[in-house]
Amino acid sequence: MQSASDDFRRHGKRIGVVPTMGYLHEGHASLMTIARKRADIVITTIFVNPTQFGPTEDFSKYPRDLKRDTAIAETAGVDILFVPEAKDIYPSDYHTYVEVESITKVLEGIPRPTHFRGVTTVVAKLFNITKPHVAVFGQKDAQQAVVIRRMAKDLNFDIEIIVAPIVRETDGLAMSSRNVYLSATERQEALALNKSLRLAEDVVRRGERNSAAIISAMEKLIKASPSAKIDYIAVTDSETLQAVETLAPGMTVLVSLAVRFGATRLIDNTVIKV
Repeated sequence: MQSASDDFRRHGKRIGVVPTMGYLHEGHASLMTIARKRADIVITTIFVNPTQFGPTEDFSKYPRDLKRDTAIAETAGVDILFVPEAKDIYPSDYHTYVEVESITKVLEGIPRPTHFRGVTTVVAKLFNITKPHVAVFGQKDAQQAVVIRRMAKDLNFDIEIIVAPIVRETDGLAMSSRNVYLSATERQEALALNKSLRLAEDVVRRGERNSAAIISAMEKLIKASPSAKIDYIAVTDSETLQAVETLAPGMTVLVSLAVRFGATRLIDNTVIKV
């Protein structure tokens, strides 16, 4: 892969990469379409990264379907599908990790303390392997996007990081590989996530500036779903991810949440400009 990327660069080709964990859907395809418009060569990586899963999380059960993924990637205009094995990325004598401080210790970093170390390490390695000029990530994983941007800036990666909008099902549920775990009832109840985010946008538009009040309104809506168990709802600065108590004019905030429906944990978010 490195040799091929070197060759593309020697011939003046602009490389775009879309890192994924596979089990692709239309959300992933939208990232590939963006990369296709911004690059001459599009590489999609598929690697279910063991280092970003906690000891009680679903690494072994994470859905995998390479045949389906290949068809989706090909339809989206991907030139190369890079599918390394764990032993290639983390050989037996592997000892090096990349860790971004501060912004990885909040939100998803609280219940998943080792998660972002795994994300930043594998993304840094994939950047070094595929040697892209541009990399495309999704806004659904909002904290991840902030962390990757910070890592790229701090470590002087000469890569343009693009964060693409969330792609949703027709009923508003954010597309996710984990949606397949939901029962029919849980799938219907999960619509409360997007509804609560639209509610947050609405109450801010109507003048609410107190984060606690915004969160309370969202909690009330979500808790109407019997199987919903809220991990967190947060209103934070969109870049520093620090909690915001009172919204001020000109401020851009990230409203994010993580909620379990049965055994399935889903995340979603919206960015609000005050």
